[in-house]
Amino acid sequence: MSSDAPAPAAPRPSLFSRRNLGIAALVLAAGAAGAWFLVGRPASEADKPPVASLENRPVLVQRAHFAPSAPARILVGTVRARVETDQGFRISGKVAERRVQAGERVKKGQILATLDPVDLRLQRETAEAELAAAQASERSSGSELQRIMDLRARGWSTEQAQDRQRAAMEEATGRRLRAERQLELARNAQSYAELLAEDDGIVVSTSVEPGQVVAAGQAALRIAKDGIREALVAIPEQEMDDIRKARAEASLWTDPGKSFPARLRELSPSADPLTRTFQARFTLEGLPADAPLGMSVSLAVRPSEDARVARLPLAAILNEGRGPEVFVVDASGELKRKAVDVTAYEAKDAVIAGGLSEGDAVVILGIHKLKPGLKVRPVTELRLS
Repeated sequence: MSSDAPAPAAPRPSLFSRRNLGIAALVLAAGAAGAWFLVGRPASEADKPPVASLENRPVLVQRAHFAPSAPARILVGTVRARVETDQGFRISGKVAERRVQAGERVKKGQILATLDPVDLRLQRETAEAELAAAQASERSSGSELQRIMDLRARGWSTEQAQDRQRAAMEEATGRRLRAERQLELARNAQSYAELLAEDDGIVVSTSVEPGQVVAAGQAALRIAKDGIREALVAIPEQEMDDIRKARAEASLWTDPGKSFPARLRELSPSADPLTRTFQARFTLEGLPADAPLGMSVSLAVRPSEDARVARLPLAAILNEGRGPEVFVVDASGELKRKAVDVTAYEAKDAVIAGGLSEGDAVVILGIHKLKPGLKVRPVTELRLS
């Protein structure tokens, strides 16, 4: 055999292989078309998820309340009467009876205490006897003067005797007048044996007991007169200048929710030697005249020219480039956008100086999802069902 034999011919492509490639291309094209249909085409309105309506939805609100911007300084005092009087007997004597106790209410003219009346009765009887003797002496001197004057008219007596008797008559008249005054004093002293209340009020304290001998003018009881009530407060010396120009409101510890205007009436010029504080008296305007004495009272003291501001949560403030704003729910339930004047931002609150009215319902939660004009339902308390 010869080595120059021709090489074998290359195999021809199979018809089956070309068919497989065509099928694969069709499958890929169909898959791409399906993927575009499912993913690439824009969704229709029917395919979008439903959106909840914002109309008539509940919104959490807080009522705007304006109060003084500066925190009040709280002072503690006690309720006192404006007028407290020490009453005592006008004469000396032994206390026979004390008819009232501390804390009792008394009326004007009521008997508070009495003295032993025996000595006073004897003094009155002595004065009566002296007056009777002086009157008899005056009558006798008068009769004698008349007799001498008759004799003098007949020439049987001298002018000198008439003058002596006239002087005796005048002396007897003077003794009678003096006896009358002594009797009047004795009767007054007897009436002074009863200590009477000078005004309606409350017995604050007593300092005498039955059997005790007291001097004239010695204090027996202390009476707080009904009328204007005051708060007695101790003022630290570093606040002396501010307290004169401050505004104050008072509230009783028994009723802290009710306050009364308080006005500084009196400020002591000297400090207490022990506490180094100054006693101040504030008139409590509007407190009943029969309010119990000694009750504890709190005084909230603020500067007289203090601005009033409202405080709202920081979540209530909206700022979209137009300055701070809030959403307010009006009486019809419609949302209104209001610009506000924020003077300060605190840790949790914004301090509002203007733009709102007292009592405005301000939305304090979810404000970024709201629009002006929406109808909403304001609630002041968030309840989770």
